[in-house]
Amino acid sequence: MTFRITPNWHREGTNRVAVDGSTPGSTVEAQVTTHGFDWSGLDFHTAGTLAKNISFYVLPSSDNTGAFHFEAVWGRLDNLAGSPWLNIKLGKFELDNLHSEKRIVTLSNSGGFYQNYHFQPLVSPGSAASPGAVTESLYAFGIGDNQVGVEWMGHSANDRTRVSASLLSSNDGQPGLPTSRGYDGYFAASQAFEIGDLGLQRVGGFAYLGQVPTFPQFTQQGVGVPGTGIGNKSFYRAGGIGMWYVKKLDVTTIYFHGWDNAFLGSNTPANMPLAAGAQAPTWNGGLVETHYNYNPQLILIHRYELIRMSRQVFAANPGNFGDIDALTGGFRYYPFISSRAGFAFHTEYSVSRQRGAAPVSGRDLTSSSFFFGFDFAY
Repeated sequence: MTFRITPNWHREGTNRVAVDGSTPGSTVEAQVTTHGFDWSGLDFHTAGTLAKNISFYVLPSSDNTGAFHFEAVWGRLDNLAGSPWLNIKLGKFELDNLHSEKRIVTLSNSGGFYQNYHFQPLVSPGSAASPGAVTESLYAFGIGDNQVGVEWMGHSANDRTRVSASLLSSNDGQPGLPTSRGYDGYFAASQAFEIGDLGLQRVGGFAYLGQVPTFPQFTQQGVGVPGTGIGNKSFYRAGGIGMWYVKKLDVTTIYFHGWDNAFLGSNTPANMPLAAGAQAPTWNGGLVETHYNYNPQLILIHRYELIRMSRQVFAANPGNFGDIDALTGGFRYYPFISSRAGFAFHTEYSVSRQRGAAPVSGRDLTSSSFFFGFDFAY
């Protein structure tokens, strides 16, 4: 059982925010910067073994107002029939991502998540007449979000070969079946190997095949009845990963590819005609993250992510509309090492830029975070 929370000071800045103009009813853009002392949400980790080869994990988690939800709830049966290739997990859990977002070492508002894990294309630029770039609104999805379903995972006796497949409800991990009766699939595999005296390296691949309802089968007073969404349209995310180790330095490299059906990309319900000229948006992305472990108490962190649209939902959009570049750097220093508790001085700076996403001018939107905190678990 472990509690984790992070009191901190942070600064947030965005270069173009839609605000009221001097002319009544007008909207303009302004640089908005905030800073001050704060605290994070609370994670309450509970996990253990109920019997031989039967384990569990329950994670109540809150935001910094104290509003709780269940971030993870699962039970697992291991080594069925005495085989390491037969392990079954049921509940809400993190996907078998080699590069875990739930164990990310960066914490700021801008750098505390992986851009590629949550990217969805922009639909059209904002303007003074209609402020705010239009985003996909028929669904929300993140490959870094915990999902609800069942997972089979198998591994070799030395854990160098690993495979998994998951059947998941199509609701991005939300409880109560709020969207549809559809199911998604997630598949991952990896292989580790030695390279001389550098030690163990690992490469792998992953694919998420999903579907999304676009309109409700039934309504009540004009509002869709939860769980009755139909008109499903598909999307997928896929990629490859390499985890490389050279003495005190480790480097993770990931390639991403994403595709959304044209109905999803243009926010068009399947019972309506597809918007004129709409096509399936497609993009590619990359991540490079390095950790330099100077000693067991000091780790230096660097990450760069990029996302590049290869096909816009509407050909009239600029070719780079929605492209993202994100850079994060920082360090963590642990003043003591203990098996009972953990404490780190955490300092981080992160900046991201999205092309054409400014709400009024349609120019680039840049956001940054500077963060310092005491990150502790006990």
